[in-house]
Amino acid sequence: MAEIAAEAHVSVKTVSRVVNHHPGVRPDTAERVREIIRRTGFRRAGGLATIREGRTFTIGLVVEELANPFYSQIAAGVEREARMHRYHLITASAENSPNRERAVVQALLARRVDGVVVVPAGEAPVADPSLEAAGTPIVHLDRPVRGAHCDTVLSDNLGGMRSAVEHLVAHGHRRIGFLGDDPEFWTARQRRESFLATHGSIGLPSPAPVVMGPHGPESVRAALAAWTEGPEPVTALVTGNNRVTVLTLVALRDLGIALSLVAYDDFELAELVDPPVTAVHLDPAAMGEKAAQVLFARLLGDESPPRTIVLPTRLVVRGSGRRPARA
Repeated sequence: MAEIAAEAHVSVKTVSRVVNHHPGVRPDTAERVREIIRRTGFRRAGGLATIREGRTFTIGLVVEELANPFYSQIAAGVEREARMHRYHLITASAENSPNRERAVVQALLARRVDGVVVVPAGEAPVADPSLEAAGTPIVHLDRPVRGAHCDTVLSDNLGGMRSAVEHLVAHGHRRIGFLGDDPEFWTARQRRESFLATHGSIGLPSPAPVVMGPHGPESVRAALAAWTEGPEPVTALVTGNNRVTVLTLVALRDLGIALSLVAYDDFELAELVDPPVTAVHLDPAAMGEKAAQVLFARLLGDESPPRTIVLPTRLVVRGSGRRPARA
């Protein structure tokens, strides 16, 4: 792409705009760039993809882990929206690695995808000039990236956590614990901060019982054992996401402890657990659909400033949240 820019006496960004049919390039300049592309048959990214006019009718999706049902539902939502626009979807996992995320996005751009939806592996922007030069629209999903000039679709972590705590307080609970995920994740920190803020505003006893991850079976079991001992034991729990919830359910069974529970993230088979698990429902499929809708709006010419969209959560009340506090 740099060679085309040099021969046409324009910037790499201008070449990218011509290739992707973005507005803002003078017709004579655009025709000069297209003529050089036709004449040279230029290839970029080590020959992985040929620069050609028009679109590939393909978009990319990069998530943390496809094996997690939360991300598979996001993928289903993005794919439904892509299918409506007659686009194909390429999905990949970043495995919570910013370096892998960068490599995956670069590979998608080399394959000439028209746009990308990314669940960011980190909050720092991916410092790679080639990504900006490509001119391909990118939408961040579930987590923001500091200083990124692109659209972002989030869920209402603050409101969702508040609804969980208030539900337990309404059933008489005063000692409520929070088992959160790894605080390296923006979502984990958001939910922790909302838990602490709600805990304080309601006037629950201090200090608030909080243990953050990353968690395994032993750490969850140890936290529950410690919290349920002594004269003022914890009587209710909020778990930070579906992975922590599953570990918590196993630990409660092994320890023979019955606590009220609200899970952040609904999860498969929640209604079949005894008692069924009350959950803050994020609707990841709807999040995926919204991110894809924003992306396609950009592909159709939306040039408005980047925006952040926050989708609401809802509390799905089941048996585990209705247990009254023990006297």
